[in-house]
Amino acid sequence: MTAHPHLMQPLEMRGKTLRNRITFGAHTANMSVEGLPGERFGAYLLERALGGAGMIVAEPMPVHPTAVLTRGNFRPGDDAVIPAFRKIVEPCQEAGAVVLQQLYHVGQHGDSDLSYMPHWSPSGRPSYHDSDGSHAMSAGEIDEMIDAFVAAAVRCRQSGFDGVEIWAAYHSLLEQFWTPWSNTRDDKWGGSLENRTRLSRTILERTRSECGDDFIVGMSISFSDAGGVLLAAEELTEIVALHDATGHLDYVTCGSGGYLDFDKLMPTFVHGEKLTTPITAALKKAVTHAKIQAESHVRTPDNAEQVIASGEADLVSIVRGQIADPHLANKTLEGRAEDVRGCISCNQMCWGRRSRDYWISCLVNPSVGREWEWSGDRFETSGAPKRVLVVGAGPAGLEAARVAAERGHQVEIAEATGDLGGQFRLAGQQPRRAQILDLLDWYERQFQKLQVKLRLHTFMEASDVRAAKADIVVLATGSLPDPQARQRWLPVEPELPGLENGRVWSPEDVMRREAQLGNAVIVYDEGGNWRGLGTAWHLAEQGKQVTLVSCDAFIGKEIARTSADFPLRVRLSRLGVRMITESIVARWHGDRATLRSMLDGSEEDIEASSLVMSTTNEAFNTLAGELSDLDVRIVGDCAAPRLAPYAFYEGRKAGLAI
Repeated sequence: MTAHPHLMQPLEMRGKTLRNRITFGAHTANMSVEGLPGERFGAYLLERALGGAGMIVAEPMPVHPTAVLTRGNFRPGDDAVIPAFRKIVEPCQEAGAVVLQQLYHVGQHGDSDLSYMPHWSPSGRPSYHDSDGSHAMSAGEIDEMIDAFVAAAVRCRQSGFDGVEIWAAYHSLLEQFWTPWSNTRDDKWGGSLENRTRLSRTILERTRSECGDDFIVGMSISFSDAGGVLLAAEELTEIVALHDATGHLDYVTCGSGGYLDFDKLMPTFVHGEKLTTPITAALKKAVTHAKIQAESHVRTPDNAEQVIASGEADLVSIVRGQIADPHLANKTLEGRAEDVRGCISCNQMCWGRRSRDYWISCLVNPSVGREWEWSGDRFETSGAPKRVLVVGAGPAGLEAARVAAERGHQVEIAEATGDLGGQFRLAGQQPRRAQILDLLDWYERQFQKLQVKLRLHTFMEASDVRAAKADIVVLATGSLPDPQARQRWLPVEPELPGLENGRVWSPEDVMRREAQLGNAVIVYDEGGNWRGLGTAWHLAEQGKQVTLVSCDAFIGKEIARTSADFPLRVRLSRLGVRMITESIVARWHGDRATLRSMLDGSEEDIEASSLVMSTTNEAFNTLAGELSDLDVRIVGDCAAPRLAPYAFYEGRKAGLAI
């Protein structure tokens, strides 16, 4: 029996039965093909329906040409979407899920690069998505927008969706009308609360009239205290109550953040979990008809059970958790919550890829976006079981071993150190990143269930590999820090000038506690990612006097796509870290570093007891050449040093190919 009884309770809405309280909430997967949903998007949703999600809210549909925000948006105002969506919706319903679509307009926060339209807004305020201004809508254009929302809802009905979710979150168009700061109109659409909510209430009432009493209509909102100009919790609660009083609203889902505080919109591990439950608890007391859903960092079945059991919400939206493990709901129902592969809240391949306008994926689950090619997270047993030896238990080796074992192969994995995870484990020891360690514990549990033979403290020579007599050898031996500490933007130097003066360390040395640092430490971060940045944060929390130097124009360039860069810089600043950008280490003197500006060539000496160089690693692959006569597969960093998602991807791909 499930240990999460409140979470797994069914729920009735408009004659539809949600089999549990878990929603796979709306988010931009960016998977359309020429504006139409296709195989990639259909298989992506279907996998979560097969995995047991009670309700699925499909990617937001822009209701008007001025609402287009991504390359992968679906076509607004085009009936061609109807048969394409029906092909996707019906299989998900047959798999047991109630399926809705979100309808959205971002208002002033548009993207003219993609829409080639002016941003429409209540009062012409500037965009916080790009640097453009916006167009103050005329009364006629407001009527046009109402018609567009309702027409989009009717298309959803014709496509077979069970309902729609009207988007009023993140200071989008409808919330812009609600908010006095962004709505300074003096006509019937501005001023009083009744006037400011007239647009959203009219859309709600007409949607109900056009789509019928058996059609679910939800609304998405969010809470943000950014800038001191957005709606207070009490004001937001009053607005929700006003919409609930119509009797047309079936549920309200509440997120966090928005265009003025983007890092809370899809919060990474730098933020806490269950961010919106104080608001949803207040909303539950304010409504009489609508159900209330909590979202924003409700990551695990335990999180979700606590939210429902405490009465803080009626449903939970678990998006990234079901991206990471599409079968989260079924595993929870079956009493196997320990088998759920946890999201690590990194945003690298979901929001990180979406922010670059690619279709989304997942660091820990590389089948995301490839479900139509890889049969999702379900594995077919091989017809010819083999003996597989995996050398190295970092991300690539772990995933290759697990997938091969899932497919029925006899798997042995050898690791030179005493722990699983390799450098990924070191990342999990950085501040607030323990979710990585949880993931490594998950792999260990899966190995036990799959009878994978794990050999720690086992450094494999070529003779050891041959002695194992495996049919397939997977080399996943990873990478090592560059012993010369070469800098990309000092290419003329074959090594760090002054390297011979000693007290130069790598991030791995620091996180393994092998570095003798002293009090004042310079961290040179070449990658703009967590390897160097997390190490600097770790040292600052230990009380070290840290100077963080980057060749980039700002600290955290590569994690900007995940929205974690700003909150990280805030934390580093509060810890007293000095941050220097667009500079290189011209020379290390043993007790100080000479930094050189990449802008004007000026130099500055910074005293320090140690220098930590986070530069590009080198592949560690000493075995492939000696084993060329065997069936050897090379995966992960030992092929080329990269970030973790590509190691997991290559491990999964290798396991499927055996």
